[in-house]
Amino acid sequence: MENAKKRIFSGVQPSGDLTLGNYIGAIKNWAKLQDDYECIYCIVDLHSITVRQTPADLRRRTLEVLMQYMAAGIDPEKSVIFIQSHVSAHAELAWVLGCNAQMGELSRMTQFKEKSKKHADNINAGLFTYPVLMAADILVYQADLVPVGHDQLQHVEIARDIANRFNHYYSDTFTIPEAYIPKVGQRIMSLQSPENKMSKSDPNPNGCIRLLDDKDTIIRKFKRAVTDSGSEIKSAADKPGVTNLLSIYSAVTNKTVEEAEKDFEGKGYGEFKLAVGEAVADTLAPVQAEFCRLQGDKEYVESVYKKGAEAASYIASKTLRKVYKKVGFIAK
Repeated sequence: MENAKKRIFSGVQPSGDLTLGNYIGAIKNWAKLQDDYECIYCIVDLHSITVRQTPADLRRRTLEVLMQYMAAGIDPEKSVIFIQSHVSAHAELAWVLGCNAQMGELSRMTQFKEKSKKHADNINAGLFTYPVLMAADILVYQADLVPVGHDQLQHVEIARDIANRFNHYYSDTFTIPEAYIPKVGQRIMSLQSPENKMSKSDPNPNGCIRLLDDKDTIIRKFKRAVTDSGSEIKSAADKPGVTNLLSIYSAVTNKTVEEAEKDFEGKGYGEFKLAVGEAVADTLAPVQAEFCRLQGDKEYVESVYKKGAEAASYIASKTLRKVYKKVGFIAK
């Protein structure tokens, strides 16, 4: 019987330690989707080498991200969890899709422009064709939905464009994916520059909370968090610092922003920032405990990513065979 559940695909680069922003904006929501969707979650290590990596660090971080996925609630019994480079169909499909992508549309990608400025000494072809590999990641699984933040919408759009172009030229082959943007906590901002998204590459270490930061570090970073003029703890466009802290508190306590505002009515910024820090530390404590447990069970972790790669390869190979036939390659 055909699976009635819609299929979701998403992935995170192992290019740095996961942050509270990754947890609230992505992984926490992914865990909630597991019962209602067929979920495929990936550590996209192929994407990470568009920027120079230290090989030993990349291997370590790839496994750490995998374990953080699991510690944060991604259940390998409910979802397919794997490492991108273990499924060769991603790279193989990317070549075919690259021959169906246009230079003009790739050159307009915001991320290419930003990363080219940041890494001016290494503007490589992979950085330019990155969106094609991302399209392959999505399309090889015939994903219906792709959980993304607003900053990644452009990548889903180009995946849709490439899929539509291929379908038009070769007949229906790919499911046209749609972006899935969660309503709560999708954009957590830096604690030091609340006009910028919280990022694992933030040059200011006080700007982001890392998933594995200990409680003292978390409290210290929140105590140093930027607030705004005035003393009212209210979400407003002219109060980005306070609004960000209210969003974080709301996300980790499952309260609405309005309820959070009532909690801090008449209280000062010092007390407010401490309370948000405590709430975050309490939320991350069980995640960190489970991560430590998984670190001590390497055999189990290895079995998860190997089993995940097998399941992912089975789905991906069916798409790739269909694509190869459509473009005129002779079957093996």
